[in-house]
Amino acid sequence: MALREARPKMTEGRAAAPELEPASLPAHRPDFKVKLLTVFVVLTNVFGNLAMSWGMKHQSAELGLSPLPYLRLIFSPWVMLGTTLLVFWLLSRMTLLGWADLSYVLPVTSIGYVLNAVLGKYIFGEAISWQRWLGTAAIVIGIVLVGLTAANTTAEPEEPR
Repeated sequence: MALREARPKMTEGRAAAPELEPASLPAHRPDFKVKLLTVFVVLTNVFGNLAMSWGMKHQSAELGLSPLPYLRLIFSPWVMLGTTLLVFWLLSRMTLLGWADLSYVLPVTSIGYVLNAVLGKYIFGEAISWQRWLGTAAIVIGIVLVGLTAANTTAEPEEPR
């Protein structure tokens, strides 16, 4: 990274040592930890939604206005697994948003929508129309385009002195 010398600061009438500042931010590809965390975010979202959906589709309680069937359902194994995975998804997504740009994270992690459509078709036997598949293809094209860009285009905040 190219560095340029900043103006020296005055300290008690004397010039302090000049600080070095980045001349410009290089465009770089996402590093390994961003890619790995992106995969974790996608997988916890997809499998959390899958487990939650499985638990909801295979529940026997009649859901209505009473909170008791919902409380029993929350503690069923599949719904609990789904909830746990989605909590991990939320925490890891928060971390990922701290590491990479919002305009990178949201499109790239939207591959989860594609995976959910595929799992819905093959695990739950959902009928997916050609319009949904066309929309899914559009998501994939967007993911590829965004994936070709840098994950973080903003400067790191300076450390307080």
